[in-house]
Formats: sequence, structure tokens, C-alpha cells
Amino acid sequence: MPAGEPSRVNAMRTEAMAEFAAAGFPTTRNEEWRFTNLTPLTKVAFSLPGNRPAVTDPMLHPWVLPGTTCRLVFVNGVFDAGLSNAVQLPAGIRVESLAEALRKGDAEVLHLLGTLAPVKGNAFAALQTAFLNDGAFIDVPDGLTLDVPVELLFIALPDVQPLAIQPRNIIRVGTQARLSVVETYAGLGTGVYLTNVVSEVFIGEGAVLEHDKLQLEGGGAFHIGSTWFRQGRASTITSNSIALGGDLVRNTVTATFAGPDAECTLNGLSLATGDQHIDNHTAIDHAHPNCASHELYKAVLDGASRGVFNGKIFVRQDAQKTDARQTNKTLLLSENATIDTKPQLEIFADDVKCTHGATVGQLDEEPVFYLRARGIGEIEARDMLTYAFAADVVERVHVDALRDRLNDLLHQRLRAGRVSTARS
Repeated sequence: MPAGEPSRVNAMRTEAMAEFAAAGFPTTRNEEWRFTNLTPLTKVAFSLPGNRPAVTDPMLHPWVLPGTTCRLVFVNGVFDAGLSNAVQLPAGIRVESLAEALRKGDAEVLHLLGTLAPVKGNAFAALQTAFLNDGAFIDVPDGLTLDVPVELLFIALPDVQPLAIQPRNIIRVGTQARLSVVETYAGLGTGVYLTNVVSEVFIGEGAVLEHDKLQLEGGGAFHIGSTWFRQGRASTITSNSIALGGDLVRNTVTATFAGPDAECTLNGLSLATGDQHIDNHTAIDHAHPNCASHELYKAVLDGASRGVFNGKIFVRQDAQKTDARQTNKTLLLSENATIDTKPQLEIFADDVKCTHGATVGQLDEEPVFYLRARGIGEIEARDMLTYAFAADVVERVHVDALRDRLNDLLHQRLRAGRVSTARS
């Protein structure tokens, strides 16, 4: 671990390791992990990344968003200044390496670190905290707006020995401030590795944040991602979580209303094939009145893949005038694909509007027939309908470059499916 850091950070590591050692990895006997078996992960002997491998700008090209002027790049979890670009920021806005902020003993970072991500009862947050090293720190002071999206690009370069890569991100958006962040996780090669990322996001009174996460890990990757949002009065957040890669994936998003009159939107899309397993867990805590939450999570599952969705909405006793809507929709393209979906509402207030629902099905044959009757081939017709199903989430992304990238990725996935079908 890095030397010269404040004693509080090392104390956090020690406490977290003790917590993890006592609790261990969760099993399917744990209700929160009932449908996700971690046995394949626990059988791997992971090592911490050693010397940072050489990564060049051309190697990043497939994942860099066009026109991005504010980018932090991390290779195997460690900041790479040579590949990054965070110049010409408005005065007062900070976009930098978390490790550097910790080395400087930054008071703001030390105050925020660990505030939202509890290590007790959360094995992967405890594990990440125990090996806390680097990640991104973004701070937008009160009243300021960053007009360009901040791109956080995490590149994994697997080694012969499986690696455990564990970034930590801290994001603070001040009162009446505005920010857009795009997190991308991608892998070079097909080796086995673990990405265990924790993000703590603080949104001040009247602030606006769009947080987009694109997961494109390699085929042998485990990805465990945990994001905590805390919203102040009259703030607005939009979270778009897109999961396309990885072998075993778990995304957890937790949003808490820490003040009244706030709004939260959680969108998610998973595309899985082969033996992929993608698990999405969300929780929205309506702890104050007059708040609204909107949630739409979709999955397209092919091959023998498996999806999981568990969405919880808590409405506390004092959270009157709550408006909460949750929808989960899954499209199964194969008879061997499966989904376990569990929408949940816990309501302790009486003046609320809350709805939730889940649908699971295959493509409707009537629109397939309609398109075929107009000269469109069966495979192309099914591609069009599948794309329309998934594009509903993609179109909710407001960062133009990312939305274009996602549309390209959707078309690539559909073309790959056509080739696979034709060969079989």
C-alpha cells in the first residue's frame, strides 16, 4: 500500500480487512445473493497489480469517446497521467487521481471517503476499502457548471496471474452545480481478472448530475460495481447503467434522498449471451417528502445467459407525496436464457403514488410477421425489434458521443448474432 498517507486511511483499511475476514464472501444463502453464485470467483487466486503495463493512445481508441476534453485514464486501477487529459477546467473544479489527493492529505477527500459505502455487511465494499489505492476524485464547487462530460476510463490489462483491480471514485457536486460523468470499464485481452469498483457520489442542494456507466469488460472478467448516491434538497440525478461485457457481473446502485423535493432516475440495460451472468440490484430510499423516482431496467438475454434484477423502493413514514415508479422488462432470445426478477416496494407513508412491475417474454410474432410481409428477412426483422427494445434505454443517455457509441455497440451485437445464427 502507498506510503505517506494519513493514518485515518490506513485505519480504514485495517478495519475493512477485519470486517471482510470475519464475514467472507456472500453465498446463495444470503437473500441479496440468492441468484448469483460466487463460487467461480472464490476459486480464483487473485494477485494485486504489479508494475503498470505499457498502454498507448492507439490501444485506447476503441473506448475513448470522440471529442472528450476531460479524461482520466486508469490502467489496472492506477492513474496514468500520460494518457489522461484534464486541462482547461474552470477555476475551482477538480478532476484528479484519488491517490494523489490522499497523498496530499486532502481534507475534503478524507471527509467524504467511506461516508456512503459501509463496510459492515457489504463484503465487496469491505474488500475494496481494505485494498484502497487509486481512482478518481471529482469536485464541482457550489454554483459551478462543467459544460463537458468527464470521462473516467478504466482499462484492465490481464496478466498471466489473475489480477484484482479495485478502484474507488469520489464525486461531489456542490449546491446548484451541474456535472456529467461517463465511467467506462473495458478489458484488453481475455485473461481472468476482477474489477471491484466502489463509487460514492454526493449531490448538493439544487444540483444536477448525469452519471453514465458503460461496462465492457473482457470475456474472462468478474465485475462487481457498487455506486452510492446521496441527494440533497431539490437535486436531480440521472443514472444510466449499461452492461455488455464480463463473465460474472454484479451492479448495485443505491440512491438516498437526503432532502425533500428531489428527483432520481435510474435506467439500466444488460445484453448477455453465451454463459454470461449479469445481476442488477437497485435500491431507492425515499427518506424525505415530495421526491420522485423513475426506474427502467431492461435486459436482452441470448444463449445460455442469465440475468438478475432486484429493485427495492423504500418509502419512509415521513416521505409523504412520494411518486415512485419502477419497471423491469426482459427479452429472452433463447430457450436456454433465464431471468430472475424481483421488484419490491416497502411503503410506510399513506399519501403516495407508487407502482412497480416486471415483464418477461420473447419477441412478439405479430410484428415479426408484419415486417416479413414487407420484404424484410426474418433475422433482420428480429434484429430491428430487438434493437427497438434496447434503444429505449439508450435514447435516455444525454451525452451525444456516448449515445452514438451505444447505438454502434447494439448494431455490432446484432450483427454478431446474425453471423452466429448463419453458421449454426
